[in-house]
Amino acid sequence: MADTRRWRLARLDARDLAQIAVFAALIAALGVPGTLHLFGNSVPITAQTLGVMLAGSILGARRGFLACVVVILLVAAGLPLLAGGRGGLGVFAGPTVGYLLGWPLGALVIGWITERALPRYPLVLGFAANVVGGIAVVYAVGIPVQAWVSDVDSFVAAATASLTFLPGDLIKAAIATAVASQVHRAYPALAARRAQKAEAGDRS
Repeated sequence: MADTRRWRLARLDARDLAQIAVFAALIAALGVPGTLHLFGNSVPITAQTLGVMLAGSILGARRGFLACVVVILLVAAGLPLLAGGRGGLGVFAGPTVGYLLGWPLGALVIGWITERALPRYPLVLGFAANVVGGIAVVYAVGIPVQAWVSDVDSFVAAATASLTFLPGDLIKAAIATAVASQVHRAYPALAARRAQKAEAGDRS
């Protein structure tokens, strides 16, 4: 309840908006290397989930969530921001839509877990946050939708096919954790500012 109230009361300032825009651009840029389809899986491997993990780990729950929402809205508007140059409403009828819609939720969970530890950023907790939010949450949304859209015989079949993503996603989680650790160490003001905003929300 307190977290919901804090989200409602805390306003986004120009710096917040700039950071959201930067990380939305980062997620889009990570789509430039393209896609990789393994073993006939209808959902490709991309680098963009690394951007989602970084958004949650560095910006926190609220701004990380919004950075992902911005990307999704721009894709819906027709911009080819997804890996492979994909964009437009057609994306939302394809097998990847569940994973795409899982991005904001994944960033939200990563950010929420991370904020519980700041201003410290233990590597183990950071990695766990990226695995839980960036992998488990995204898969939890993506796999059922993939099974439904692709008309796969069973949820288990879709889940098994998605295991091809796991090694790469674990590597991305490790990279995101290492980068976030350095950012929080170099710019502790990020965490301090977030704490001040949270405190202001509580007082309101």
